[in-house]
Amino acid sequence: MYRNLSIEEAPLIKTKLPGPESLKLIKEQEKYETNSRTYTDIFKLAVKEARGSTIEDMDGNIFIDWFAGISVLNLGHNNPLVRKAVEEQLDKIIHINELPTEARTNFMKTLNSTLPNGLKDKSKTMFTVTGADACEAAISLARHVSGKKTIVAFGGSYHGVAGDIVGATSNHHYRDYAGISPTNIYHLPFPYPYRFPINIPDEDMGKAVVDQLEYLIKDPAAGPGSIGGVLVEPIQGEGGYIVPPDDFLPMLREVTEKYSVPLIFDEVQTGVGRTGKIWASEHYNVSPDIMCVSKSIGGGIPTSMIVYRDDYDKDLPKGFHLGTYRANPLALAAGNAILNYLKTSDILERVTLKGEYIKKRLNEISTESDYIGDIRGKGFMIGAELVKDKKTREPGTDMANNVKSYLFNHGLLMLTCGHYGNVMRYIAPLTIEDRLIDVGLSIFEKAIKNL
Repeated sequence: MYRNLSIEEAPLIKTKLPGPESLKLIKEQEKYETNSRTYTDIFKLAVKEARGSTIEDMDGNIFIDWFAGISVLNLGHNNPLVRKAVEEQLDKIIHINELPTEARTNFMKTLNSTLPNGLKDKSKTMFTVTGADACEAAISLARHVSGKKTIVAFGGSYHGVAGDIVGATSNHHYRDYAGISPTNIYHLPFPYPYRFPINIPDEDMGKAVVDQLEYLIKDPAAGPGSIGGVLVEPIQGEGGYIVPPDDFLPMLREVTEKYSVPLIFDEVQTGVGRTGKIWASEHYNVSPDIMCVSKSIGGGIPTSMIVYRDDYDKDLPKGFHLGTYRANPLALAAGNAILNYLKTSDILERVTLKGEYIKKRLNEISTESDYIGDIRGKGFMIGAELVKDKKTREPGTDMANNVKSYLFNHGLLMLTCGHYGNVMRYIAPLTIEDRLIDVGLSIFEKAIKNL
């Protein structure tokens, strides 16, 4: 399933970018669509078609895709398995509100079979529409069951920009025009080994953060108020593809259980095989009380959900969290096919092995460069942090933008993330062919040398 899905000629750049045909559509888009768009500033192309891990623009230029719709297309563009599931569902029903369908019940059964042990056969599913919507529902549920308002999130976090959840997303600029203040949201530092704000050994970072959390929970004069939930990404995404110390999530689980505080894992970006496990929490043998799921679960069709402890469902009022487009049958048919494929194929083993290979190659590139400060990640969720100086660790934000531009002009689409926008992130489809990994790494190495 992950062999020969992509356009064979990739990468192929025939014209100056953007090409003339792409430029026509870009101008049409600019005429009608909001100027608040961001990705059109990064990748100046108009898409003709996409297959596997490749995208062809209107001028016949073919790009290697290393961002997969930001982990929305974990099985790649136009995957035949996903397409077949959607086409079969199209003949049955496209939309219905909450009533049972085969697509709905089959999906929930398959989802349940993949869940962390603490949720498998002991949970309920609540459908939502987007990742932000799922996180919004999760903190609402945590507040409902705990009877407390304050949610603890973490520096560098990204949980969406809609409703109250924008307050949990750490970057303040998302709140500047949202009309919503970060009410009852308190941020602790995430254990970020490369940039932890306290000068302590890496192995002590997780405990330092969890000790601070326990202080906030048990001391009524700590400041934030009664803690009603803890929201965390098992591996931070937009914050910089930051892998916490191995003991962090287990200690977080221990403290939240001790004080009966709901623990929420945001698996929107880390889930559905991205890290070499179906759920990133499996790396740490930890189960949350509530788990947020979206992005690749619909294979490109928007859908999301939370899965939560079934005892949380007892007193939940009707209409607790509403949305017209929840549980779209097309998305659930795709999701059922995707999860079954992850369960029954060797794709996750390949992602683990290839992920280690990619990190090894990136580390080799970093040893010959003055500008790569850190390489980190799990599976196909890998970050390379660029710095102006390895000793001072001054962020190389402009460098990252220059690398991104160089890659684009040489046929490789790659995005940045991080506190300072200086982390190049590898987030290619899990199905990417070996050749496109190696060609992309060669282009990336040239981009770093070009600095």
